[in-house]
Amino acid sequence: MKKALLATKVGMTQIFNENGALIPVTVLQAGPCAVTQVKTVENDGYSAVQVGFGDIREILVNKPRKGHFAKAGVANKKYLKEFKFENAADFTVGQEIKVDIFVEGDKIDATGTSKGKGFQGAIKRHGQSRGPMAHGSKFHRHAGSSGAATSPGRVFKGKKMPGQMGNVKVTVQNLEVVKIDTENNVILVKGSVPGPKKAMVILKQSVKSN
Repeated sequence: MKKALLATKVGMTQIFNENGALIPVTVLQAGPCAVTQVKTVENDGYSAVQVGFGDIREILVNKPRKGHFAKAGVANKKYLKEFKFENAADFTVGQEIKVDIFVEGDKIDATGTSKGKGFQGAIKRHGQSRGPMAHGSKFHRHAGSSGAATSPGRVFKGKKMPGQMGNVKVTVQNLEVVKIDTENNVILVKGSVPGPKKAMVILKQSVKSN
């Protein structure tokens, strides 16, 4: 991995490209991320770069983290994340990684926590079909049969049933970077990104791009 950054989701909008085509984009406040630690094979057993993102009040940071940030010489950060960059040795503690690490046309993978939708039925959660809606049906939006009585006498694991929906880690792959505003550290990505507004999103160089 050569490129990665932490961002927060601002929202969605739409822009027009040079051909006049309308493109739906997600606006992300990406970086700047401060390098808080550079891990080496000799010291830690593996090579990686730890970055912090999002300034936070000192009262909300515990003492170990406060000391960690002070040692790195950076302001207190809300999020900490490690990236296994191929060129991890080129980074220095205190260095800032800005949105210009990406360029327009790059393909990225966006990872975030999807919106929580609470406890939902099988129709909304799994897209199952409903029964007849006439009064005598008595089967409208139920999940249907969950298993035979005698054999196997139990419900198989993985059965699609009602339950908690959303609030899970989701990665959307191969999103295109449409525009980058280096002055305001904003990146526009074609398509949707998981999570609500103000949610933290991890942007990485796409693993499937050509």
